[in-house]
Amino acid sequence: MGLRVLLIEDDETIAEPLAEGLGHFGLTVDHVTTGTEGLRAPYGDVVLLDLGLPDMDGIDVCRGIREVSDVPIVILSARGEEADRVLGLELGADDYLAKPFSVRELVARVRAVTRRTRRTQEAAVPPPAAPAPEPGPLAVDRRTRQVWVGEAQVPLTPKEFDLLALLTEDPGAVYSRQQILDRVWDPFYEGPTKTLDVHVASLRRKLGHPAWIQTLRGVGFRLAVHTGPAGPA
Repeated sequence: MGLRVLLIEDDETIAEPLAEGLGHFGLTVDHVTTGTEGLRAPYGDVVLLDLGLPDMDGIDVCRGIREVSDVPIVILSARGEEADRVLGLELGADDYLAKPFSVRELVARVRAVTRRTRRTQEAAVPPPAAPAPEPGPLAVDRRTRQVWVGEAQVPLTPKEFDLLALLTEDPGAVYSRQQILDRVWDPFYEGPTKTLDVHVASLRRKLGHPAWIQTLRGVGFRLAVHTGPAGPA
């Protein structure tokens, strides 16, 4: 039986020939054009994920899929910078292929990641996953530079603390990427802007729940509005 692929790609000029090419190799392709559709669609045997989606960043789609499924994810993107690759792989992607690429190479990557996944599943059957705990209340003490989620203290690097402290100045308000770089790094910072995404991903992981820091595609980031002990809204 051939593999079933979920292709999340908004560019029809790329998606249509890609789906046709994959079909020639015996793969069945389900195609959606937005991150929202991708999160809701059946994942099949492997997900092919473009990062440049119209409604949300592909990195957030990767994170959302990985929270609920171990399906193999192969990121397809013209954003071939090292920071993008590292961030995608840290968030749970199994492989990263920079555009342009050949269909033959993509098929080889797809078959490789599905073989690895099947071997892992056959080697050990994990216990049923417990429901993800709701995050506790977040407390940030600027005087002592300490952070707690519920009763647990969260160790942060200096930059991670400065980033979180900035977002907590006005919970719910959106801070642009440039505002954050100016305030947390330096107004004259000229390094890769993806360092911000890496710090956000690390901060989400340490806080124990990705919903604490929300991404507004093409705008920036904001801290989720706290509504009570159940966690962010």
